[in-house]
Amino acid sequence: MLIRTRLTLQFFLFGGIIMIVASAAIYLFSADFRRDEFRSLLRSRSEDTAKLVLDSYEFNINQIIRSGFSYPTRLQAEKIVILNSENDTLYISDRKWQFRNINSLIAQVKQKGDISSRQDDYEVIGALHTTRDQQFVVLAAAVDRDGLMHLRKMVTMLLLVSAGSLLLFSIAGWFYSGRALKPISDMVKKVEEISITSLNLRIPEGNGLDEIGRLAITFNRMLERLEKSFATQKDFIANASHELRTPLTSINGQIEVLLMKDRSAPEYKSALESVLEDIRSLIDLSNRLLLIARTSGETHQNPKTKIRIDEVLWQVHGDMKKFNKDCHIKISIDESLTDSDQMAVMADEYLIRVAFLNIIENACKFSSDHTVEVVVRHPGKLIEIIFTDKGIGIPEEEISKIFEPFYRGSNAISTPGSGIGLSLVDRIIRNHNGTLRILSQPGAGTTVIIKLHPLA
Repeated sequence: MLIRTRLTLQFFLFGGIIMIVASAAIYLFSADFRRDEFRSLLRSRSEDTAKLVLDSYEFNINQIIRSGFSYPTRLQAEKIVILNSENDTLYISDRKWQFRNINSLIAQVKQKGDISSRQDDYEVIGALHTTRDQQFVVLAAAVDRDGLMHLRKMVTMLLLVSAGSLLLFSIAGWFYSGRALKPISDMVKKVEEISITSLNLRIPEGNGLDEIGRLAITFNRMLERLEKSFATQKDFIANASHELRTPLTSINGQIEVLLMKDRSAPEYKSALESVLEDIRSLIDLSNRLLLIARTSGETHQNPKTKIRIDEVLWQVHGDMKKFNKDCHIKISIDESLTDSDQMAVMADEYLIRVAFLNIIENACKFSSDHTVEVVVRHPGKLIEIIFTDKGIGIPEEEISKIFEPFYRGSNAISTPGSGIGLSLVDRIIRNHNGTLRILSQPGAGTTVIIKLHPLA
């Protein structure tokens, strides 16, 4: 069911409930008012009659008529009975009509002093009248034809008004819901225009203050993230394909050359060593791509344990010495670290080791003396790991781009590499709620500062 239809039905339902409750309240209040007003009038009429009968003459109706007194205006179908304390009838206005359960009514009047009830269309009241130190029971009944007729007319009028109001509620609900949902309808039409090839489109945000405006802003932000994600993915696939194709093409070419004619053993050995180098390069690139995919997930997907930064650095130092003996790594611990627990962090040890290894590898690769200095310190609430080299540096305008996958500095094109290392380091540090900062000047070297949250 459409929201507009549902809102219209809700308008109709709520409007109907309100009209029914209001109409019922009006009818009940009017009915109570009519009954109380008529009974008050009937009570006044019975009192006047009792005074006229009992105070004018000693219970002689003929003498009352001769005395010249006249009755007040009679009510419709008025019936009045006056009885003495022995329940003898002293006066009756209509001998053809009898009160039902008159004995019970008399007993209630004597007990309570004043009663009111209803018999068929008749309103009935009973009261005690005291005169000349004697008590008399006065019973009166009458029909409020005019009042009942007005009530019936009121019911008809309320039904007509309620039906008309429900119709108006339905019409108003339909137009109101349409007007209220128009921004959403416009948003839906605009969203239908957005496809994978037009992620640059945005939906109107209106005033940006109401719920629909905030929804539009949130949706546009999601589109921005999707657009960046698709662009990054597209570039990543293109660059990865290019990087993978280079060693594969080299391997394919060398094998084809070998198969053209018979070669000597030294020639086969030289060619196989070259192919092996390309395969190692291909494996290294594949591993880095897998790591990027792994670090692109949510942080909780990477298991974390308690590790010590200094121990990881010494492990990286040993690893570098195994495959690059020319790299010189100087590790120093600042005096600000007085407790070993200050160097402990909750992290994925493998990923942290990969991050440090990539930074040190780059520093050694681009430094003429193949030297990198590593300082661990604890100046405040965070632990800092500072890597410093005296390499070729990075142009200032390119520092913001070096974290993009496969991006390589303009002064590093001639040096072998894939451009994945720093991008991988950035993802790993961010996944550990840390920060990564690079300070560099061309020809003066580069400083990489990593900040992590320690346990102590």
